[in-house]
Amino acid sequence: MEKDKLDFAKDYSETGFWDKVRDAAKTAGKEVIGKGLQCYYTIQKPETPAWAKGTLIAALGYFISPIDAIPDFTPMIGYADDLGVLTIALATVATHITDDVKAKAEAKLIDWFGA
Repeated sequence: MEKDKLDFAKDYSETGFWDKVRDAAKTAGKEVIGKGLQCYYTIQKPETPAWAKGTLIAALGYFISPIDAIPDFTPMIGYADDLGVLTIALATVATHITDDVKAKAEAKLIDWFGA
């Protein structure tokens, strides 16, 4: 049974996001985690409109959810669908992704993955 796209927003929580990032960082890789961090930091900005937050929350819910198109444990391609969903969400809200958001995400990536 396919999960409805709107249901993924229900899978999002701040704790769930950080747990997933911690557990998946090395497997998912720097690109997926970086896009997830940009989504997360954009949601945290008070000036981000509700529609944009909703889009990003749904994308992060998909990332967090164990039910998605390609299971995350599938070698080599397990996070390809997550990357696609995060990329589309970020493109949709691109005007709300500030240099500050990008800098925070990059600083966290350097902290976790090194330069």
